[in-house]
Amino acid sequence: MKLYMSQTSGNAYKVRLLLEFLKVPYEKVNLEFKNKDHKQPAFLELNPRGQVPVLEEDGRAFWDSTACLVYVARKHGGEQWLPTDPAGMAEVTQWLALSNNEIHYGLQWARGVKTGIRNIGSLEEYQGYGRNGLQVLEGRLKDNQWLAMGRPTIADLACYPYVSVSHEGGLPLDSYPNVAAWIKRIEALPGWVKRI
Repeated sequence: MKLYMSQTSGNAYKVRLLLEFLKVPYEKVNLEFKNKDHKQPAFLELNPRGQVPVLEEDGRAFWDSTACLVYVARKHGGEQWLPTDPAGMAEVTQWLALSNNEIHYGLQWARGVKTGIRNIGSLEEYQGYGRNGLQVLEGRLKDNQWLAMGRPTIADLACYPYVSVSHEGGLPLDSYPNVAAWIKRIEALPGWVKRI
């Protein structure tokens, strides 16, 4: 199994975390954004969107962090990380949707503007989306240790990377104590690794 990634990508980091938690052997293929490795023809054959992560195994390539998380969870995680019963799967999936909306368009893009990765759009608009996402997480985590199923799932891993660095987008977690405590719980899980 190969994971095409960059060290700074939060989306690739989600997949790395799950692979590490499940102790799945994989090879890291690091792409350099400054060299535009992700826009080269060979990589575009794996992912026509020209983005990381891409997970390649047995001649198949899966792109997008959500697809990669689902693939690894179903193949290697049993029921732990992504349940197969309809209600459990829906409970996890609603948080995947949050990660692909408010967190992506809010926290990730605000961070991109503040760090110089993204030079279009409105920082204030992105921060507004990000605040909405953080408020939803804070409400859920007020009476729950984890986002879904009462245990760590890919719901937590999908949301964690950009929430954990939300301060880099001008959104510190001072007003979100339950979110801050949840980050510490994730980082205490056996197998957790730093982004870089």
